[in-house]
Amino acid sequence: MDFILEGRKVTKRFPGVLANDAIDFQLKPGEVHAILGENGAGKSTLMNIFFGLQQPDSGKILIRGKEVRLTHPAVAIAHGIGMVHQNLMLIPHLTVAENVILGREPVRRSAFIDSEKAVKEIALLAQKYGLEVDPTTHIENLPLGVRQRVEILKALYRQADILILDEPTSVLTPQETKELFATLKALAGQGKSVIFITHKLKEVFEVADRITVLRGGKLIGSATPQEKDESSLAEMMVGREVLLRVEKTPAQPGEIVLRVEDLSVKSDSGHLAVDGVGLEVQSGEILGIAGVEGNGQSELVEALAGLRPLVKGRIWLKGREITEDPVRSIREQGVGIIPEDRQKQGLVLEYPVDDNLVLNCYYQKPYNTGLRMDWKKVSAYARELVGKFDVRTPSLEAAASTLSGGNQQKMIIARELQGGLKLLIAAQPTRGVDIAAVEFIHRQLVAARDSGCAILLVSADLDELMALSDRIAVIYRGRIVGRLSAAEATRWLLGRLMLGLDGSKE
Repeated sequence: MDFILEGRKVTKRFPGVLANDAIDFQLKPGEVHAILGENGAGKSTLMNIFFGLQQPDSGKILIRGKEVRLTHPAVAIAHGIGMVHQNLMLIPHLTVAENVILGREPVRRSAFIDSEKAVKEIALLAQKYGLEVDPTTHIENLPLGVRQRVEILKALYRQADILILDEPTSVLTPQETKELFATLKALAGQGKSVIFITHKLKEVFEVADRITVLRGGKLIGSATPQEKDESSLAEMMVGREVLLRVEKTPAQPGEIVLRVEDLSVKSDSGHLAVDGVGLEVQSGEILGIAGVEGNGQSELVEALAGLRPLVKGRIWLKGREITEDPVRSIREQGVGIIPEDRQKQGLVLEYPVDDNLVLNCYYQKPYNTGLRMDWKKVSAYARELVGKFDVRTPSLEAAASTLSGGNQQKMIIARELQGGLKLLIAAQPTRGVDIAAVEFIHRQLVAARDSGCAILLVSADLDELMALSDRIAVIYRGRIVGRLSAAEATRWLLGRLMLGLDGSKE
């Protein structure tokens, strides 16, 4: 069979890392081909090579059977390859049509852009491929699912026959994900070929015709969804058996640990990001917060942690008001925080592992005597946590920046789950970490719950929320629009609430 895109023995090295090790890859015309792998497996590097963002050290790339050198994204686009990045490359204050034609604007003889022609062309293109969108709407007024359609339209406008989508569902609701998958299948039905990068095992069975698994820069194997199940794919990704389900007993909630009343908070841009939120979290339970990203979750977490001023509202911890308390005081009262961005908010990357593990207690005894640091006790404490939480590091003196994302996250969790914890605020605790680390982190959160800790879990991953949470609250445009028990929650119902729709039954 002729392949539309083929990589033969593609190899790419970075200092100290063999990112792609003689990888063979084939993409058939009119198929959706999923690429699975942990962080560092080599998925993004391979896709960047196919899109001309990086050059292979050795190996060949063939398009429609002919060898090509993709020295630049413009060369890849000229060969019919388009890429939709995880962070959408759109300009918010421009319209759909203006974003799509950017760099390839149709012009009149007068050399002015022919905006009317552009709008007509985009409308016809959207109709042809079932990508419903108004070309005259500004990007900033569109939900994320529709913005993604615009990115796909950009590639199709440049006559792409091969579409590469990098983690395209990471911020979509179930309804938007379903619509995206329908779009991808329709595109494949019209002869387009799609490479779909994801870490969500369920998704490959919904949309993929074939699946390729990478691990440690090597090709582990390819298969059809009919030939594999989730467990076998996870084992291919990790190299061992992985527990995919969260094992937990029913919650035994106790006293109210966190109470929030009529909380309102502004975003950095000055608009009201959290609008009159009230909630309670009890000891021994996990309250999940579901919502499309950008609906006030980040500001809510920062306000509860003392990192963002309130417009109004009150916060209590175990009956004591902490509304005006500084960050250090809040933490000293037994609040742990797993921030959504581990590198910017959770770690000092240039500091060594042991320093990072005492960032929340370095000024206290026994690590600080008042005159100096007791580095022997810091090292002993750090060594204990590294062992207990399976943080894989060459040494305690290694800079945090040298660890993988999963091990960086485990460092933060090890640090935050110590010291008489009453409340854990966990924001995106498994974002960007591989399956093995997800399994470990989930076990630690359940163990903390079972020990009596109250946990507020903010996650963009609905499967994670439904697996871990005992109750779920849905936030939309800064307001709590729904509250459900774990037994009531379904992806469909949560998705409707996340879109601001009513929560009536199917």
